[in-house]
Amino acid sequence: MSSELSLNEIKKEWHGTFKAYMIGFFSSLFLTGLSFFLVIERLFSEQNLMYVILALAIVQAIVQLLFFLHVGQEAKPRWESVVFGFTVLILLIVAIGSIWVMHDLKERVMPEMTHTPSTNP
Repeated sequence: MSSELSLNEIKKEWHGTFKAYMIGFFSSLFLTGLSFFLVIERLFSEQNLMYVILALAIVQAIVQLLFFLHVGQEAKPRWESVVFGFTVLILLIVAIGSIWVMHDLKERVMPEMTHTPSTNP
């Protein structure tokens, strides 16, 4: 007996159902529309609006990870989830490290730019 999977079996293994894709699609549309509506209507102060939009962005990222990328839905061992988590960790290290280095360089190379300018006659 052959242990190779047919194309239909591979599709079932790696792809979600049409219903799952539609739920993810409409959830993403709703979250994007809600963010847009909140910005246009200015229902919150600027500071609170940034927090609300950040929260909606995180929720949308989770929706897309679950419904489109199927992260966490594979059979054990969950190597794809581990690889994805490691990728996110590396990207965070690179991004935060870059910001840290740029801030440190700004403080060391351009200290006069951080102080208020004096008025000379």
